[in-house]
Amino acid sequence: MNIIPYSIDMKITAIACSNIALVKYWGKRDELLKLPQNNSISITLNNLQTKTTVDFDNRYEEDIYIINGKKVEQQSEIKRLNTYINLLRQQKGVKTPVKMQTESNFPTAAGLASSASGFAALTVAGSKALELTLSDTELSILARRGSGSACRSIFGGFVEWKKGQKSDGSDSYAVQIASSHHWDIQLLVIITELSKKSISSTKGMQSTVKTSPFYQGWLDSIEFDLEKVRTGILNKDFKLVGESSEHNCLKMHSLMMTSSPSMIYWNETTLKLLKNIQTWRAEGLNCYFTIDAGPNIIILCLKSDVDAIKDHIQNINNIKNIIQCSPGPAPRLSEQHLF
Repeated sequence: MNIIPYSIDMKITAIACSNIALVKYWGKRDELLKLPQNNSISITLNNLQTKTTVDFDNRYEEDIYIINGKKVEQQSEIKRLNTYINLLRQQKGVKTPVKMQTESNFPTAAGLASSASGFAALTVAGSKALELTLSDTELSILARRGSGSACRSIFGGFVEWKKGQKSDGSDSYAVQIASSHHWDIQLLVIITELSKKSISSTKGMQSTVKTSPFYQGWLDSIEFDLEKVRTGILNKDFKLVGESSEHNCLKMHSLMMTSSPSMIYWNETTLKLLKNIQTWRAEGLNCYFTIDAGPNIIILCLKSDVDAIKDHIQNINNIKNIIQCSPGPAPRLSEQHLF
């Protein structure tokens, strides 16, 4: 491919939502291409958002990355962003420097899929700024290269990421199961800790695949979980979705706990909430939990039970914040730039 100059000063901003997996992906068959060992199903969350502005222009002497108001200085993070930005530039055949600024309205690296919304927003803004014409499937494949779960945030509503079979990753992308308007399920994001987790999901997955004696059992049972959650979403069967998602979540965390060294992402408040949610459910509240690789909990519930659940949560110490979400939209462009 010939490298051509690119002088168009097109500043583009995109907003993308995070997502929470109801059936988790844990473990990759290809680290470089970020190809998962299993399919996963998620809900895009309307009120967990990342806003990203990109500007490809030769007036910049080097690539500039700013995340939540701070210039990125860590070499590993710069390398990760450079690798991804270079994928975008290769699509256009340019070497033009970029300035990127991104902000999220929720804690990052805390088990709330901030990389999913971040790379989804970067994919949409970057491809638009470079005047690339890409389908949703192509955007999903590209976003996956930045962060696996980002491929799901290219779509709104209820989404399934197909693991694919091909070695080049061309058949590993997300598809929408149902739109955000299909089912008004509610998700209460309970922030129990604001700090960055000590073990990244990438390192956690690598350790689990290599050392957990139960990993094969995870793979053997995942298709059953997928079928139940997929059916539950389409039929709006809250009990089936809730029970299946909660069980899948606990299976994933059991893999982490049985890895060597063991990984426990939960804190004291996390554990207290888990036990209380099970108690509230036994007392008649329709609520279930799911947790990604972090200490923060998402409670699945119906709109009729939201106020009662919030009242219960108020009695628990050390809750930093509660963010109520519904199934959210696909990424969108914004005219309000960050710089």
